[in-house]
Amino acid sequence: MADELVSGLLKETDLRVVLVTTSELVRKARELHRSATASASLMAQGLTAGALLASLQKSDSRVNLQLECDGPLRGLFVDADTAGVLRGYAKNPLVTHVGSEGEYHWRPALGNKGFLSVLRDLGGGEYYRSAVELESFDLAGDLERYFTISDQLPTRVYLTVLPTQANGTEEPLGLVAGMLLQPLPNGDQDAFRALGDRLTRDFEPAVRAHAGQGATALLKSLVSQPDLEVMSRYPVSFTCSCSKDRVKRALLSMGRAELEDILAKEGQAEADCHFCTTHYVVTGEEIREILAGMAQASS
Repeated sequence: MADELVSGLLKETDLRVVLVTTSELVRKARELHRSATASASLMAQGLTAGALLASLQKSDSRVNLQLECDGPLRGLFVDADTAGVLRGYAKNPLVTHVGSEGEYHWRPALGNKGFLSVLRDLGGGEYYRSAVELESFDLAGDLERYFTISDQLPTRVYLTVLPTQANGTEEPLGLVAGMLLQPLPNGDQDAFRALGDRLTRDFEPAVRAHAGQGATALLKSLVSQPDLEVMSRYPVSFTCSCSKDRVKRALLSMGRAELEDILAKEGQAEADCHFCTTHYVVTGEEIREILAGMAQASS
């Protein structure tokens, strides 16, 4: 099934639920970045979390999720919009080692210190950034703490990356999904706590059993109450907006003197996209065309 995000509302208790499946898109990210196992799994969680965060935004806006740490991963960055378009990268895609299952599982990759920050597009050119120090060194747990501190909003976050077997070969990113549970301003706090505790127990088994049927089926298997109303659903994908034209516009912003220096010393300009790893070359002739256009515009 294609990756998809589904948002729903439990009308009797005023609880918001958001569920996203991301198996295909995180495997594409792994392929683009040639990521090793630990980096790929943490990036999968980051992309999934980014999709959940973006679903809370107003229409036509973006959200950035950034993790910085002193471990070998060094950090990751995710950019997501309200249309389900995601992109991201880990600073070190080659981390393989993790700890045993439990609270120290990700410490070999994340280290001992770090922070999690979220930049939200408020519209009208306004942005809001807030951050929390890493405490649980588990992305779902630290995101819950972020919502509590930054938004004063109790939130439960569930992220899971499950391996699958096919033809005797293991796929580490076999089933990847995430879920967010929040009470609305008048939400039933007792119902929130009870459902949150049940989802802690049931989320991973439900992903194993129902993720292949799609996000809507998975959500309804987890939240089977008759008052669940699906509010929106849309596909999610790993898609980068980079282009050679954007590279040229970046060169144009550098100014004439710096462009002439690049032309004299290098003969061309090169750039790599952090998000999709595409390598761009702007030839000397193209730089001369940019310089000619600058001269014409200033005359």
